[in-house]
Amino acid sequence: MHSLAHNNNPQLQHYFQLQQAATSALATPNQLNVGGATNLNSQLHAPSLLGLPIGGDPWGTGAGGPIPLPMHQQQKLAQLEEEKIYSLITELTNPANREQALVELSKKREQYDDLALILWHSFGVMAALLQEIVSVYPLLSPPALSGQISNRVCNALALFQCVASHSETRGLFLNAHIPLFLYPFLNTTSKTRPFEYLRLTSLGVIGALVKNDNPEVISFLLSTEIIPLCLRIMETGSELSKTVCTNMRQEASQIK
Repeated sequence: MHSLAHNNNPQLQHYFQLQQAATSALATPNQLNVGGATNLNSQLHAPSLLGLPIGGDPWGTGAGGPIPLPMHQQQKLAQLEEEKIYSLITELTNPANREQALVELSKKREQYDDLALILWHSFGVMAALLQEIVSVYPLLSPPALSGQISNRVCNALALFQCVASHSETRGLFLNAHIPLFLYPFLNTTSKTRPFEYLRLTSLGVIGALVKNDNPEVISFLLSTEIIPLCLRIMETGSELSKTVCTNMRQEASQIK
């Protein structure tokens, strides 16, 4: 393999240059350039590069599949990704950077098991998410919710769903009565997409609580106005909203 690196074939030389660049980038801690190493790595595992089958079996050895990164490089990537998540969570408390942080974290919520714990226990983060929720109340009636604002709130709700789904934060989430802040969204009747997405994402947070078969959760929800709200959505909402509400009522009745 090493002898091939000295081949005069320019394609092979370019391949090894990329390999060396990726190894150097991955081995150097750089919080501000997480994507740089990832992009190099993705090039090395692309289906082809200048006609050369990168990442599969370029030498015809019969060993198909992508070439795995060494363990220390995998650990370095994981460390950089974790540092990026911590940085994004910190940005949630900065109103100027919060919107982009919401977008990025909502994409990563299923990739990082401890995200719910960090969100809950980080100073000011849950307050910042609640601020995102209550800030749109004036836009609910009369209906004046734009698609961009709806997406931003839905990203905040996605992080709420992450917290509501985790076994160690679910009870804390419930004891803080945070689900009550979502009820104004469920009480809307506008059939436009921004409002429909808002209702569906809010139902997703409530559904994350119900799915864990916890009698305390059901008792709490039944003591509030969740059933009348679900009935209204089942009468006036979209087919998807009706389905979600129906499933929630069935799960609640089985636990009760």
